[in-house]
Formats: sequence, C-alpha cells, structure tokens
Amino acid sequence: MGNFIWHDWARLVSIAACVYAIWACYWGFFYRKFFWDFVGGTLRDPGGLQAPKNQAFFIDIIVKFPVIQIIVFLHAFFLLALEWPLPVLKKLPIHRSLALRVVLLILQSFLSILFYQGTNATIYGTIAAFGYTRAIMMGETMEVAKENRGSREKA
Repeated sequence: MGNFIWHDWARLVSIAACVYAIWACYWGFFYRKFFWDFVGGTLRDPGGLQAPKNQAFFIDIIVKFPVIQIIVFLHAFFLLALEWPLPVLKKLPIHRSLALRVVLLILQSFLSILFYQGTNATIYGTIAAFGYTRAIMMGETMEVAKENRGSREKA
C-alpha cells in the first residue's frame, strides 16, 4: 500500500464543500433563516421562534437582504475554480499555496454557518481545512504545481 496523500483527499472534500455551499446559497436565497436565532430567542405561539433584538444586524444581512448568501456564493465559486482547477488559475502561484486554501476554507466555513442551509458546507469545509493543515504539517507538495513553476532559463 502507498502513503495517504492528505492534500489530494482535502482537495476532494473541499470540492464537495464548495458545491454544497453553492447549493446551500441557492436555497438560502429563497428560504432565508438566521441559524443562530435559537440562542436567546423567544418562542411565540403563532409565529414560531423569534430572534432577540440584539441579533437584528444578522437578521438584516441574512433574512431581509441575503448579503451573506451572496458573499458565500461568490466565495465558493472562486474556491471551486481554485480547487478544480480553472486553467487560468492553474498557472498562478495561488494554485500552489496550501496555506491560502486553509484560510479560504475557514472563511467560507465561518460565513456559511451563519445561515441555516450552510451548516453542512461548514462541516465539510472545516474537515477540508484540517486535511490541508495536516498536509502542510507533513510537508506535502503538489506534484501538478511543481510542473507549473517558472524556470530561471526562461526569465
């Protein structure tokens, strides 16, 4: 048997997280719900659970106008283009950076946990970030990225 390649596994989990985040944002446009409204919320007989007054900012940017869903939608498309990889991004240095992917996945996880439909995308994104962190700790490098590095002879 061979060695487990952490960054390849994390890449596949990250692609799943990005696709799930895009799908969650699509549904989040139509069924808007702030996920953390149950913390300190009031249960009303007609109307269900209502968020407290101190969470009005989140209600404004998630329920009244889906700012968070739009940001996560665009962010997930960019991360999917980086992970798949899009041919334009494959030649850039950001394609080789595993640390950048960890930061982008943590940001996506943080934003997608705010709305109700994005909870699974958060879980998958966090797992992918842990996988990339483990790959960095083990000193893994991307074989495809080694071929895309510039050489000094051409410069």
